[in-house]
Order: sequence, then C-alpha cells, then structure tokens
Amino acid sequence: MGSPWLTIIGIGEDGLAGLSDASRKALGEAETVFGGERHLALAGIAERGSVWPVPFDAEIVLECRGRPTVVLASGDPFWHGVGGSLVGKLQLGEWVAHSAPSTFSLAAARLGWRLENVICLGLHAAPFERLLQHLARCARIICLVRDGSAASDLARWLTERGWGPSAVWTLSALGGPRESIAQHRADSYAGDSSDSLVAVALEARGTQGIARSSGLPDALFVHDGQLTKRPVRALALSALSPRPGEQLWDIGAGSGSISIEWALCGGTAIAVEARRDRAANIRSNAASFGLTHRITVIEGKAPGALSSLEVPDAVFVGGGLDADMFDAIWSRIAPGTRLLAHAVTLETEALLSDLHQRHGGELMRLEIAQAEPLGRYRSWKAARPIVQWSAVR
Repeated sequence: MGSPWLTIIGIGEDGLAGLSDASRKALGEAETVFGGERHLALAGIAERGSVWPVPFDAEIVLECRGRPTVVLASGDPFWHGVGGSLVGKLQLGEWVAHSAPSTFSLAAARLGWRLENVICLGLHAAPFERLLQHLARCARIICLVRDGSAASDLARWLTERGWGPSAVWTLSALGGPRESIAQHRADSYAGDSSDSLVAVALEARGTQGIARSSGLPDALFVHDGQLTKRPVRALALSALSPRPGEQLWDIGAGSGSISIEWALCGGTAIAVEARRDRAANIRSNAASFGLTHRITVIEGKAPGALSSLEVPDAVFVGGGLDADMFDAIWSRIAPGTRLLAHAVTLETEALLSDLHQRHGGELMRLEIAQAEPLGRYRSWKAARPIVQWSAVR
C-alpha cells in the first residue's frame, strides 16, 4: 500500500499558527488545497486553492487521486464535517487526518459545560426541527449554524414553539483573535448580521419537550382519521420493540404515526402508503418532527411496493392484511424479524387467528373505552375492538 495522497486538516481561527508541523508540511507539498473561502484565507492559500462548490461535491477531490492534495475543514473534520463524507469514498491508506479542537469542544470550554452532557448538532444544512426530539427543560445543546441570520431564525423558531425563555449564546470565530461570545434570551434576541457566526449554544427553558414514552398525543399528527390511536399505538410499539439503528416496514402507514415514533427511538422507517393524500400527510408529519432523514415514504400498494425494499428488522401492518400479502412479506423477511399486524374486520381477525395457530407468537384482543358525557352523566364509549398478532420469523 502506497503513501496517502490526501491529507484532511482541521484548521482553527488561529490559522497556520495552530497547525502541527505535519499539517504545515502537507500544505506546503500539496498541488491542490480544497476548502471554503474562510479556510483558504486562514491558511494563506491563493493560487493552489480550490473553493468548495455549492452544493458540496466530494467527487472533485477524487479527481486528484494519486497527487498530493489537502482538504481544509473547520476544527474536527470528522464531527459534522467533511471528513466522513470523503473517506466513505476512499480506501484505507489513501488518506491521513490531522484534527483540531472542534467548535463543540471550544464552545463547551468557553461556557464551562461538560461536553459529555451536551447535545451537539449540525444545523448548518439541516432543518431546525431536528432539535425537537432533544428539547427538554434544562437541556444544553450546541448547534452549528450558517451565520448570524440563521441564529436569528433559530431564536425566533424556539420562541414560536414555547422556548422563548431559553438562554442563547452566539459564539463566533472561536479560538482566534476575533473571538466573540454574547448571551441572549431567545425571545428578545435582536439578531446578528455577522457572517462569521459558527455556533449557537442554548440552555432550554420554557415549555415541555416531546415525551420519551410510546404513545404520543394524537393531536401531534396530521391525519384524515386514518391514525393508530394513542393507546393502541403504545401497545403496538411495545410489541415492535424499536432499537437504535433498526429499520421498520410500516405497511399501510396512514398518517405515519408508527413510523415517527419508531424513528424517534433512533431507527429508520419505510412508510408504504397507497393513497397520495395520506402519503403527503406522512411527509408533513415527518417534517414537523424533524425526521425526514429517517423516514422514507413509498407511494404504492403492498405487496408489490415491497419488492425492491431493503430487508427490515420489523414489520407493522396496520390493516388490510390478507393471505397473499402475508405470504409475500413472510417469504421476504429474514429469520429473527419481528412482525406485528392489526385487524378490525372479522375476515382479517380470522386470518390472524389462523396465522397464530400456524406460526405461534402472541394474539391479543384490544378493547378500549373512553368516558364521555351522556346527558348530565358520563358513560363509556367503546372503540372498535382490535386484534393484534405479533410473531418472530
């Protein structure tokens, strides 16, 4: 294996003075140096410099394969940086990296926060909704944002969602001679026109965040009535047993509420829905929870829509299961896959009873009633009973 042709260097606001001898040597020998305009200026690179295209494209670096090349990035290139995007396209031994302290580390050090207790997010190219699942009273969060305008937008976004009392710090040019740190309150933040802002730290105060238990309130979801209601959803998620990194097939997804709660547990979901209007609701709900990167919506009917999908760790069929669909699913999933199906019709209930007899698992009948007014008094109003079958392939 030959010597690495690519050097990935993390550079701070102190420029060349903060780089190691190895980093400066690589810069001196490089034919081409890639980076943002700010990075190239910090390193004093002119004629050999190549500014990143917008949107970012790692392929331009690969065109230099075999020739000494440097990529400059902010701080630690492997924490919300360009490093991970690049090395995924390289073979081991093609690159070497020299990291600097990350913006997260510098921000935590300035504020006196224990970094292991801080949530660190890159929001410079992601929607603010990614914050939703992390917002809780007294939570400490450090976000990378584009500029001062984005910091103003974030403060307004927090205020609109009940987090106006949150303490907000804007931190720019950390580690350099132009370093600036200012504290604000989200609902009174006047804004910052600076284009050099790189981080916003916040200590959340205000409303309550999203509950960590299964069975979120139905009112959080856009739907047309096709929604797995909160108590049933909680029981379904308990049976599905979501774990971080696992993938779910949500067949006949309706509003996508099962997919969303699965994704909030750290997994990914493929929501299959035949109706276009309901597929639009799923996309809207995924966006409102900041989960579009974890939920893929497929418009189509099962089992045909399943033919090209990656094999899942769990499958949920909220309704409409028939023998042909079951056979198609059962033949595609791997041993150990968890399958959960609901039935509200007598015909599907009979099918689930037969499947339970043949494949085992657990068969339950769920009957839920809620207290509602009846004249001057109250009475129980029963929902349609649901039969739930869960099994492992």
